[in-house]
Amino acid sequence: MTTVAAPALPTENAVEDALMRSIRIPPRPSLLVDLQRELGKDDPSPRSIARIIANDVGMSGALLKLANSPFFGAARKAKSVEQAINFLGINQCAALLTGLLARQAIEGKEADLNAFWEISARRAQALVFTSRKLRIAPPDIAHTFGLFCDIGVPLLMNRFEDYADTYDQACNDASGVFTAIEDARYSTNHAAIGCLLARNWGLSPDVSWAILLHHDYRVLDDPSTDDAIRSLVALSLLAEKGIQRLHGRTMSYEWDKGGEAACRHLGLSEDETADLLDELNETFHTER
Repeated sequence: MTTVAAPALPTENAVEDALMRSIRIPPRPSLLVDLQRELGKDDPSPRSIARIIANDVGMSGALLKLANSPFFGAARKAKSVEQAINFLGINQCAALLTGLLARQAIEGKEADLNAFWEISARRAQALVFTSRKLRIAPPDIAHTFGLFCDIGVPLLMNRFEDYADTYDQACNDASGVFTAIEDARYSTNHAAIGCLLARNWGLSPDVSWAILLHHDYRVLDDPSTDDAIRSLVALSLLAEKGIQRLHGRTMSYEWDKGGEAACRHLGLSEDETADLLDELNETFHTER
């Protein structure tokens, strides 16, 4: 895969590499290592995966709660982790568990993190919903990307005292590339940091690259960038638009910057996009 329009992967520049070493990247949780080892086998065993998860009672309960939420549409309620795995599939349960582990691993102010994880969960839901509707990305990959898309934000908040102000300024920039303000101030950005964490945690390369490129909307029209990565970036823009609508905001600067290119890549007309966002909004309200 080549990415002509993409920036370099993090750690390829010596100065940036030194800076990134000063930012605490949480190590890959041992439970995730065990899970990935089992998933890497030719025939992963749901029973073995259930045993791995059962070693953490809190994680087991949280996974069951997520698996039984209306969003995943399981026809039956799972009464055990093994049932949840059988109902939803190994990959989807692994994606849910990875997100739960990330929530445990990231440190920061509770109020800030609660708001961050709420948005991340909504984005993950939106990506699963749209990926299924459009049949263009595996739901578990879409879910993981949705959760980890902005994972670099709390890490940079922990590193730089003024990062919250920087982030707000980037959110309210109507025309510039979101990460340009971060790059100018810190010589790195939340997309690069998030990509580094995803790679360190052994997540899918598609997820890692999509995290790195999710504010670089030039890739949506770049045929040299893998189609799976472009699709995730496009879906993230639909999710952004849907989340803004859920919160009663009619304007989304990121949608204004990349929405047209996203719809073009996804093959959606204006009416089809509106209908999809209506369905997504209904799904969000069902979850409330």
